[in-house]
Amino acid sequence: EVGEPFKEEKAVAKYLRFNCPTKSTNMMGHRVDYFIASKAVDCLLDSKWAKAKRGEEALFTTRESVVDYCNRLLKIQFFHRALKVMKMKPDKDTKKEKEKGKAESGKEEEKKSKKESGKDEKNKKEKEKEKKKDGEKDECKKDDTPGTPKKKETKRKFKLEPHEDQVFLDGNEVYVWIYDPVHFKTFAMGLVLVIAVIAATLFPLWPAEMRVGVYYLSVGAGCFVASILLLAVARCILFLIIWLITGGRHHFWFLPNLTADVGFIDSFRPLYTHEYKGPKADLKKEEKAESKKQQKYDSEEKSDSEKKEEEDGKTEATRGSGTEGSGGERHSDTDSDRREDDRSQHSSGNGNDFEMITKEELEQQTDEGDCEEEEEEDTESGPSHGKS
Repeated sequence: EVGEPFKEEKAVAKYLRFNCPTKSTNMMGHRVDYFIASKAVDCLLDSKWAKAKRGEEALFTTRESVVDYCNRLLKIQFFHRALKVMKMKPDKDTKKEKEKGKAESGKEEEKKSKKESGKDEKNKKEKEKEKKKDGEKDECKKDDTPGTPKKKETKRKFKLEPHEDQVFLDGNEVYVWIYDPVHFKTFAMGLVLVIAVIAATLFPLWPAEMRVGVYYLSVGAGCFVASILLLAVARCILFLIIWLITGGRHHFWFLPNLTADVGFIDSFRPLYTHEYKGPKADLKKEEKAESKKQQKYDSEEKSDSEKKEEEDGKTEATRGSGTEGSGGERHSDTDSDRREDDRSQHSSGNGNDFEMITKEELEQQTDEGDCEEEEEEDTESGPSHGKS
């Protein structure tokens, strides 16, 4: 037998009903609200009954005292204890999952065989992938920023069933509300609605001035709604006219957010939007892609040219050491040959086929050439005199 609750118990239950966080779910084919025991205990410890008044002790001093009081409320049937039961997947889904697992296992075996045959090809492509990894790392850093959205975690579904042991315990136990009082806000809104309906039915008895004012207000509201509808139709007609004249290249929207799911003020912002979707836009995109490719190609060419310069420097050093070691054999090389080699190396390093030469250098080269011709003539005349 359950007795009638006292005023204090009703007040505590009402406070707990409207201040403790609740969630809704289905139980035995009915929609119910439930709460967790630990949150209810915390809620009552923060209430006015946990503070001592003048000449009176606090009703709730510890968590154990709150648990004892909630057991009283449970016996009066303000709420009852429930049990969470996780929903099991049907047999069809389990069979499909098993079939999928078998198919995936077969695919994995095929992939392993392919991977073993393609190891040699991967070793060649590792160098190319290293360059791409640097770009992927930068993208991963952007994705890890706090502003990026993350994937939602799937929650397991459950249902509630009545528990055999109807006892209040402090923890993660679930309790379903039976007590459902009417909130003051809902009572006030219902009262205002009833008064408005009665006043509307008594409209012929209103004073003449009030009736005229209501008439003008209703006309103004109707004109406002009609103007919004006309704007919505006119903006579509304007869009179609511009789209047909330009052959689908220009997309012009007047008040684009007029029919969007936004606030009243935001529906009039921005005033218009314009997009160009033609061949030039596609060309710009292609040019941007080509410019990016050219930049990558130029960077690769620069790296290759730097490598060539290093190799040329190494060859020059080896040549210098070789000439120092075999001085007697290399004396036969003329100065003109050495200068020609230096010029060719200089032109190949700089990437230029020709080089500017001053007049003084030209005169020196011509003098040196004459001297070499005279020496050759002397050598040829020498043996001829000996023969004679």
